[in-house]
Formats: sequence, structure tokens, C-alpha cells
Amino acid sequence: MSKLWGGRFTKQTDKLVEEYTASISFDKNLVHEDIAGSIAHVTMLADCGIIGQDEKETIVAGLKKVEAKVEAGEVEYSVENEDIHMNNEKLLLDEVGAVGGKLHTGRSRNDQVATDFHLYVKKQTEVMIELLDAVQRSIVEQAKDNLETIMPGYTHLQRAQPVLFAHHLLAYFWMFERDKERFRDSLKRVNWSPLGAGALAGTTFPINRQQTAEALGFERVYPNSMDAVSDRDFALEFLSTSSILMTHISRLSEELVNWSSQEFQFIELDDAFCTGSSIMPQKKNPDVPELLRGKTGRVYGNLMGLLTVLKGLPLAYNKDMQEDKEGVFDTVKTLDGALRLLAPMLATMQVRKENMYKAVANDYSNATDIADYLANKGLPFREAHEVIGKIVLYAIQNNKFLLDLKFDEYQEFSDLFEEDIYKKLDPEQVVRARTSEGGTGHDQVKAQLNQAEKLLG
Repeated sequence: MSKLWGGRFTKQTDKLVEEYTASISFDKNLVHEDIAGSIAHVTMLADCGIIGQDEKETIVAGLKKVEAKVEAGEVEYSVENEDIHMNNEKLLLDEVGAVGGKLHTGRSRNDQVATDFHLYVKKQTEVMIELLDAVQRSIVEQAKDNLETIMPGYTHLQRAQPVLFAHHLLAYFWMFERDKERFRDSLKRVNWSPLGAGALAGTTFPINRQQTAEALGFERVYPNSMDAVSDRDFALEFLSTSSILMTHISRLSEELVNWSSQEFQFIELDDAFCTGSSIMPQKKNPDVPELLRGKTGRVYGNLMGLLTVLKGLPLAYNKDMQEDKEGVFDTVKTLDGALRLLAPMLATMQVRKENMYKAVANDYSNATDIADYLANKGLPFREAHEVIGKIVLYAIQNNKFLLDLKFDEYQEFSDLFEEDIYKKLDPEQVVRARTSEGGTGHDQVKAQLNQAEKLLG
């Protein structure tokens, strides 16, 4: 079968070359974007008088037939036709005959593929925003159910200060909110139309790029045709934002794995999101968060792969850029699955409140409040810090916690201590005392929740 571009060639393409250079195995994902771009383009050609209106109607009808066959699973793509663009054009020619060849007037595969890719990334960016919204709603609901649940807060994975579990969860709400903002902001750069840029220099036909941009929902056209066909910043930005998002998913997954372990016993994940062992019948493995954590690496790899492809390319289009899509497709699949699992997994998570409180009661995470107590009585904080350090050491050496120490033991370290020290050390009071904006105090967390719910609408 002769190539649609084969007029200049005297030999058939080597079969190995065909198989190695063909992209139809993966860029068939762009079939709907490719047809939408073609319909916008051919409509513009007719409106500009470049082809006849009757020819446009025939081509549009043919493209819609091709799309219907694709949706019905009746299309078999050909490696010989290389990519989704040439396959669609060949299918169109089979439907409508030679008039289908007028579709490609005034455009190149270079601006065609760039247009398809923009449309795809735009659509998937909007999907990611919606899926993140669902995850955030699950976090908010769990936070509302745990406004009184106290747990140890950690630094260096060492117990640091008591916090509300709602406060801990909401930290991830804001991480995901920033991810949504990054995705939203990236739409400003995805929404540029390359269509009409041609191979690299534009076209001699009197086309209307503004019309096709508007028809496809783009906000503006690329001012420079060479930039239009060679720009993949929008794909890099999608992969970069996705990588940051996967960092946040991975951090949350790590917490879920830890919290569900026998060592913590802070939460229990629903059976639907866990698996068992083939040899140890007692096991309940948190496989979903573990796999979410593990898949982070492949998203990072996709970003680094595309950065490497692009770093040495001269203007304008180069065949190397065929490598721009598989990493994006893989990232979309990875993120889509991750977010669709994360929302219900968080929503069905059981919180073991009593275990969290027991952990807070049996540690030294209220030590900072004793230092603050002495500082409020006039002792310089650095001196108070040293005093409390000695008290903690004393308690550890005597197998006691701070609430176990008798009043006379406290007074051995400072005569500034009074009987109210025990009230200050109560975990509930420790949490409630954090009244600074953004702190873990109950009123501040409620205000934070109100802010989060307003953002979700």
C-alpha cells in the first residue's frame, strides 16, 4: 500500500523501519481529539472559501462515520499508516473518496499532532482537578468526624506535640489544593492553539486560525508558527504538576501504611482496599497505599524522560518528539487510578481514636507546654527549655511520664511550678491552647474546615 506522503520516494519503507517509527500503538488515544481538530479545520477551510461547502459537508460526515466506527470497535489501525493522523485520513478516504484528500489543505501533521496533544492534555487536566476535588471531600468528611480526636504529631518520626487528627488530615487538603491550583494555572498555557502553523512556517492559504481556535475551545493562537509546532512546555508542565501531586499522594500513603500497622494501630483500612498473604493467614496488607507510593517513581521517570528528549532539539519539529506522548498517557492512567482509589479509601477508613489518645497520654509530647508554662512565669525560654529537658530525662530514668510526676518532684526542678501544672499537661488542654492562626486548637481547626468547605463549594 502506497504511503499518503510517498510521491517523492522510489522504494517502500523497510518493514522494520515501519514498525519502529510507527506511533499508532499509543497515539490512537488521540483519535477523538484528532477528529475534532479535523472537523474544525475543514469547517474553517470552507468558511474561508478554500474548499466548497458541499466538500466540507462530505468530509465532516465522513469523519463522523469514522468516529462512529471507532466507538463501535469496528476499526483496525494499520502500522503502515504510521500514526492516528494518517490512519484517520486513510479511513476518511475509504469513506468519501478523493475529496477526503482536501482535508489536509493548509495544515501539516506537525500542527495537527500538536493540536491533538493540546486538546488531550487540556481534557485530562480538567479531569485531574475533578478527581482531586473528590479526594479533598473525603478528607474534609474525615476531618469533621475527628474534630475531637487527639493524636501525636511527629517530627523526625518522633513524637513531638499533640495535634487534632483533623488538623493532620487537613494538611493534605491544602497540599491537594495547591495541586489543583497548579493544574488550573497550567490551563492558561495549554489553551494555545497550534492549528494553522503548518509544518513550521505557516501556509499560503488564506486560513483563519482564530476561527479554529475558538471552535476547539482555545483561548489564543501561538504567535509564532515555529514555536507552535515545537512547544511541549504544556506537556512538561502537566508531568511536573503530576509529579508534585504524586509526591503528596506518596506521603499520605506512607502515613496510611504506618498508621495501619500493629506498631501504630491508629487506623484500619477497609478490607476492599487491602489484600492478604499467600502463606500468613493473619496478614492484612495495605497494598493500595503501598502501590500508590511505588507508582510515584514512574511519574517522576516520565517527567525526566520528556525533559531529556527535549533538551537538545533544534527548531522546529523533530521525530524525537514522537516520544512526548507515552509518558503523558502513562501518567494520566497512573494518576486517574490513584485518585479514584484514594477518595473512597479515605472515606471508608476507620479511625481508632482511643489508640491515638493512649499514644499521646503515654509520651512526653506535652513537654513544650511546661517550657511555655515557666516562660509565662518569667523564666527565659532557653532556661525553661533546659529545666524541662532535665525533667524529661528524670522521668525517663524513673519509667514515668510527665503526668505521673508528683508535685514535689516538679518543685525539685523549679519553685515556679504550681498545682495548675497538671491542667497544662492534659493533652486536651495542650491542643486547645494552640490558638494561633493555622494552629491545631479546636477553634482554629474549625475555621480551617470552614475555609476548606467554602473552596469546595
